[in-house]
Amino acid sequence: MEEQPQLVMFNPSLAGLPEVQLASDYTVRSFQPGDEAAWETIINEAFGVEYRFAMMADDDEYRPERIFFICWEGKPVATASAWWRKQWGDETGYLHMVGALAAHAGRKLGYMVSLAAMHRMAEEKRVSAILNTDDSRLAAIVSYLKLGYEPEIADPGQIERWKLIFGQINDQERLKRL
Repeated sequence: MEEQPQLVMFNPSLAGLPEVQLASDYTVRSFQPGDEAAWETIINEAFGVEYRFAMMADDDEYRPERIFFICWEGKPVATASAWWRKQWGDETGYLHMVGALAAHAGRKLGYMVSLAAMHRMAEEKRVSAILNTDDSRLAAIVSYLKLGYEPEIADPGQIERWKLIFGQINDQERLKRL
């Protein structure tokens, strides 16, 4: 089976973002030296594919303050990055490499760490945001929708993919709009 291109979701406005609100046993912070292995553990578990932190550190857009972690008992358990890609323009941030450990599922950590990254984008004077995702990342897609992202249809074949996703997450309103 031919691999399909990733789906794209767009959020037209980073204005008026809600505050990051975490349970008292969680904290949010940006990358610190020594976090490389924790990032790899989170991302590799979330994506089911092996990634190395070097892909982030070697990227021209790498800035430690653009990589966020939610920590539990001082240990990173979720991550998201506030990236930028030339192809999307100067005013659009790129939400990159979002993941959380399964042991902490159901606590809105993906949503909150993504929100922290979006706040960073706004601080960098980005006015909108975009991301790529995969059809199978249903919990992430639900979080992205709650954060104001909507599907950006790149080709007609993606409409059927989105219909399937909206059926799986029981989003009848968006399903009707396709």
